Order: sequence, then C-alpha cells, then structure tokens
Amino acid sequence: MARRGEALREHILDSAKLAFLESGFSGTSMDGIAARARTSKRSLYAHFETKDALLIAVVQRMRTLFEDRIRTPGDYSDDPAEAVTKFCARVLQLIRWSNVALTLRIGIAEADRLPELAGGLHDALFATTEERLRDYLRTHCQRSDDEAAMMTGRIIGLVVYPALPRVLFGLDPLQQDLGELGSRAVEDVQSLAGTMIALATGTADG
Repeated sequence: MARRGEALREHILDSAKLAFLESGFSGTSMDGIAARARTSKRSLYAHFETKDALLIAVVQRMRTLFEDRIRTPGDYSDDPAEAVTKFCARVLQLIRWSNVALTLRIGIAEADRLPELAGGLHDALFATTEERLRDYLRTHCQRSDDEAAMMTGRIIGLVVYPALPRVLFGLDPLQQDLGELGSRAVEDVQSLAGTMIALATGTADG
C-alpha cells in the first residue's frame, strides 16, 4: 500500500536523513531523495518546498532524538556520582555516534546560510546537556546556582571538548551503532572528570 500523509512525510525524512548523512547537503539532490523514498518529486515538494526546508526538518528530528536518548542524570542511578558519570558517558557516546557527528558536520557547513539550524543543533547538544546537568547538581547535590553552573562547565569541558574536535575533524572513527551504555564510555569519563564529578556531587574523599 502506498504511503500517504504523515506516513509518507516520515518516510521521506528517514530517506533524506540517510542521504544527507552519506553524501552531505551539497551532494544530495531532491531527485535522489525522491528516488530513495520511492515517491514522486511532486509528492516530495508537497511536503517540503525546498531542500533547505527538508534539511531543517531532518535536523529537528535528530535534535529530538538526541534529547530523548540523553535523558537526565537521575535516570541513570540513585547514586549522584554514578548518575553524573553515566550521564556524561552517554553524552560522549552520542557525540561519537555517526548519526550525531555527521549531522553536526552538516550543521557547521551550512551555518552561514542556515544559522537557525546550527543554533538548534548547539542548543540540543550543549545547552540541553548543560541545563540538565546543572539542574541535577542544584536539586540533588544541594549546589547553589553559581556552583552548579561552574561545576557543570568544568565537567562538560573535561568530558566533551577533548573528544569533540577529533570527531568533527574526522581524527577518530565514528561509532556506527549507538547501542547500550558500555563500561568503556564510563571509564573514559572517570579518567577525564572523575575528581571533578566527585567534588560536584559531594562524594570526594575527605
């Protein structure tokens, strides 16, 4: 049965996401997306008037996916240090995931033309991450607003920013499958920011 309405729109988004991730924005045509989605160009343009509009919709979908996958620190453990460590490990894992990393590269490449797209990616990946960690430290670890903000900045800086440029410039291999949160990702966070996390959560020795 042929797809129609919202089902067709979702299928087009799935097809466009794969095409953009494989070939980038400039290397992807609306003809190619229509062929990949097995629909007509007329149907494609009925849902998305331009390739820019289609890219923005794909990135919005990726943003929602990221925010759902990252969750909040409290979802990972009742123990504050473990909760923060696993939350940060998930962020690190997501940044190294090919779907997210390649979307980031596209957003950066198109930032001059589509600043709202790049801004949305920044908010999803960094503003949302920092907000959720800051709120957790304030409410679960009894930190003041200033303390929570400072500690959040330090933790994210220690965990994310060594990995991010290596991912963006293609220096490290990307993870093709996200999978479950593994012990390697947790160990990476502990080696990078274990002391800061212990201080932030009040679990440091002494």
